[in-house]
Amino acid sequence: MRESSHLSSVTPLAGSGLRLAVSRGNETPAARPVAVDASRGAAPEAGARVLLYAARTPDDAVVEHLKSRGWRVLVARSAHEIGKLIKPASMCAGIVDMASFAVRDLPGLEASLRQQQVGWIALANPERLADPAVRRLIRHYCFDYVKIPVANATIDYLGGHAYGMVNLCDADLPPDTAGASDDEMVGTCEAMQQLFRTIRKVANTDASVFISGESGTGKELTALAIHERSPRRKAPFVPINCGAIPHHLLQSELFGYERGAFTGANQRKIGRVEAANGGTLFLDEIGDLPMESQASLLRFLQEGKIERLGGHESIPVDVRIISATHVDLEGAMGGGRFRQDLFHRLCVLRVDEPPLRSRGKDIELLAHHILGKFKTDNARKIRGFTPSAIEAMYNYHWPGNVRELINRVRRAIVMAENKLISADDLDLAHFSEQQTMSLTQAREAAEKRAIEVALLRHRGRLNEAASDLGISRVTLYRLMGTHGLRDPSGEERGDGKGAAFGEHEAHE
Repeated sequence: MRESSHLSSVTPLAGSGLRLAVSRGNETPAARPVAVDASRGAAPEAGARVLLYAARTPDDAVVEHLKSRGWRVLVARSAHEIGKLIKPASMCAGIVDMASFAVRDLPGLEASLRQQQVGWIALANPERLADPAVRRLIRHYCFDYVKIPVANATIDYLGGHAYGMVNLCDADLPPDTAGASDDEMVGTCEAMQQLFRTIRKVANTDASVFISGESGTGKELTALAIHERSPRRKAPFVPINCGAIPHHLLQSELFGYERGAFTGANQRKIGRVEAANGGTLFLDEIGDLPMESQASLLRFLQEGKIERLGGHESIPVDVRIISATHVDLEGAMGGGRFRQDLFHRLCVLRVDEPPLRSRGKDIELLAHHILGKFKTDNARKIRGFTPSAIEAMYNYHWPGNVRELINRVRRAIVMAENKLISADDLDLAHFSEQQTMSLTQAREAAEKRAIEVALLRHRGRLNEAASDLGISRVTLYRLMGTHGLRDPSGEERGDGKGAAFGEHEAHE
């Protein structure tokens, strides 16, 4: 069963930088129990806790139980009735009984499940879960699912969680996303929840932080979030991209220089390290730092003092160092391209940024968020994405991560000729074709993906990944070989790490 999703965001606040907020899915107000049938056209009272129950043949016992638990229940027996009951500005929980709807009803259901203001929980029997179309709907649009028969108390609990999560979207995201700042992070998946929890923990210390992740995952936003939640938040946050500055200029950019230090140095210049005094220095792409600068940086970290180029005065500087890179620093150290002693100084605390392809429903959430931010780039009013666009975004590998998603959606907003962005507008048309797949192939693909996600979550540690998957370590190792997830040249290691998957996957 899928883990229930959460939504957290780092949202800009006037005068205080960033704020990291976390949901509590079961924090929902009690309401007077009332059931409403769509066929009778009744509407719920404002402020009530609302649940939309979609089923061809609704279970009266479920309805009565939900009423007794304080829900206002809206009953819909078709996709058309669901559409009539969903209100654009009204958040509610949703229970959809997949087993009660025929296969021909699924396309109509998808339009309703795609509505962001409803937190859907799916009910399904094993036979219906074997249908790839049903599995896709649940995976893309539902917070959670449960196999039937199921206890009414479980439905009530899951409904409460979904209601809290969908209301959080309304509470935490800015009302006008088009005017929002770029300095925000949005996520619903467990990997992002773990990232937000880690940010809170490391922000309260003064130790150096190393952020690892692929290009485009938002490492600078994470660094900024750490700074804005730390005791240094009122002091400067100074970023520098070590890979974007020529090597012969990097020393002067980091440490500054005195007048006359070299030709053209007509006046004293304060370096980035000194400019961040009292605050945070973010060294992006630290893996591109030349050896000469690595030695100078290590000396500063050890002594807490700098010398400007051309100067002889030692200047004490109090900064917190946050560094980031997309390259494999362990491999760089092995190849003599990065100092091991500097790495251990920088990597006191480690934060791993999840790639977009492992973030599940976040892909669609982020796409809508980006659309809301930039939709004014097109004079035509863009309302959303077509089903083929959503499917293509889930099927695509996203090598450029969130940065690439922003680029594709912004380009599609400008180029789209219709009110809905299509897969072709995103230049992902060849990822939207549904391929014929046997049940065996579907099971194998799902098994491989589950192993990949578990290994990625636990950074290649076999013992922990196997425990997460509910299988033995030996079985996991065998399945990794079956699905081609082991490095043929590698050997199983005794420390519980996969031969090459964790390391290779994290730095590819």
